[in-house]
Amino acid sequence: MKVSLVQKKHILGDKEANLKIIEESVKKNDSDLYIFPELFLTGYRLRDRIWDEAEPIPGPSTERLVELAESEQTSIILGMPEKMKRSGRLKNSAPLIHKDGHVDVYRKSYLPNFGPFEELRYFEPDDRLPVFDTPFGKLGIVICYDIFFPELTKVLAMKGADFTVCISASPTISRELFEKIIVARAIETTTFTFYTNLVGREENFTFWGGDTALSPMGKEIAKGPIFEEDIITVDLDLDDLEIARKNRPVLNDTRPSSTKDIFDH
Repeated sequence: MKVSLVQKKHILGDKEANLKIIEESVKKNDSDLYIFPELFLTGYRLRDRIWDEAEPIPGPSTERLVELAESEQTSIILGMPEKMKRSGRLKNSAPLIHKDGHVDVYRKSYLPNFGPFEELRYFEPDDRLPVFDTPFGKLGIVICYDIFFPELTKVLAMKGADFTVCISASPTISRELFEKIIVARAIETTTFTFYTNLVGREENFTFWGGDTALSPMGKEIAKGPIFEEDIITVDLDLDDLEIARKNRPVLNDTRPSSTKDIFDH
C-alpha cells in the first residue's frame, strides 16, 4: 500500500486554486491514498468568510474530487468546511473519497476555542467516531485538536482501525506538542498513523508542515520538511500490523471495565 502525505501551500479563500493543487498532486504521483491537511480546500483563517465558502457533502468540490479519484483509481482525504443540509450549521469535516466514487465523512469532535483559536464560533462539534472500510483495511480519521484526546483514537482502534489519519492546521506554537503526541497515539493503538499539516502563512499564523508517517510501533517511517513544500510517499508493509500487535498487545489487553467510570465522577 502506497500513501502520499501532501504538504503543499494552499491559497486562503481560493477553492479553485486549492482544487488544482490537489489534482496536480494526485496526477503526478501513483499512490493508493492521498492525504491533505485540515481545511485545505479553503484555508484555516477565513473567519466570517467561512459561511460563504462552506459546501455540503456531496457538493461541487467533492463531486469534482470524486471524478479525480475514479479517473486515477485512488482515494483522497482532505479537510473542508461542511455546510449541513437543512440546519445550515457548519462542521469541520474530512471527507474520504474512495476510488469507486463513494464518499465517507468524519466530522471534528473537539474544537479549540482558546488562545488564537476560535473554532467554536464557526463550527459545531460532532460525536460520531466512524471507522471506514478500504481495500487495505479499516481507517479512522481525527482532525488536529482531536489527537489530544486519546480516547478517540483508542475507540477507533478498538473498532478495528488499522490506520489512523490525523489532518491538522497546527501553527508553530503547537509543533512540539504534536510531534510528541502522534508518536504516543501510534504506540497506544498499534495502527499505522499518518499526520498531515498545513504549511505556509495565514495572517499571523505560520503553519510548520512536518507531515509524518509512523509504524504501528511508533517508529518514524518518513517525515516531511519544516516550513517547506513536499509530497511524502511511503510504501507500507501491512504485515507490520500483525507483528506489532503480537509484540505489544495493547488492544487485546484493553479492558473497557477499567475505564467505564472515566466520566462518572
